[in-house]
Amino acid sequence: MPGNILKHQAVILAACLLLPGLGSAADAALRLPDGRPDFSGLWLGGGGIRGIKPGDEMIMTPWAREIYDYRTDPDGNAANEDPNLMCLPSGVPRMSPYPWRIVQTPMNPDESHIFILFEGNIHSYRQIFMDGRAHTENPDPTWYGESIGWYEGDTLVVDTIGYNDKTWFSFQGHPHSEALHTVERFTRVDASTLSWEITIEDPVAYEKPFTVQTEAKILAGELMEYICTENNTNIGNMRGPARNPGN
Repeated sequence: MPGNILKHQAVILAACLLLPGLGSAADAALRLPDGRPDFSGLWLGGGGIRGIKPGDEMIMTPWAREIYDYRTDPDGNAANEDPNLMCLPSGVPRMSPYPWRIVQTPMNPDESHIFILFEGNIHSYRQIFMDGRAHTENPDPTWYGESIGWYEGDTLVVDTIGYNDKTWFSFQGHPHSEALHTVERFTRVDASTLSWEITIEDPVAYEKPFTVQTEAKILAGELMEYICTENNTNIGNMRGPARNPGN
């Protein structure tokens, strides 16, 4: 597992060297042949609940606080219940420390999707419906929910409901309920940077909505095969939050 991370960190620098003129105004206008903004590529970073927008607050309800206190009790063993330790999906907005790829399909009247493919954990994926459909009235709860998307200028907006309540927002155990509703705004700032803003609304778990501002960086290369369950042999020895408590 560490070998995968180190290899991908090394190719970030290689990717930056291969992309000319980083930071120029022209980089923000990267487009597909049909004129849409180009979000395709291999990315690393983003997600989690660090970087809360200035002026916003993450205030847990009593229901969420009880769960959070249980998961962070130093005398308990609840940290071992983190779904990430069991090779389960990270959900939204959390991200595992592995790359992910955005794939944009051609736009047409009948079918159009954006897919996000994850290297980490179980090679999971998200599908974002871009055909103008509305949300299902009562979608079955799933790990990544039901996502519909559209473009607002050069920003991709992704609206998601229908989450299950099994994922954690952080290694510390910030919870959410099945009422979770997220609105993500992806903007390609330049050739190497993807801005990612995530507004989180969950009236069961949080007193009011809050927004997380984060970003990802472009990578060279491809997704690597990483089967988490092959290496998942030491879960019984893990205890307490991981070193990166904000993600």
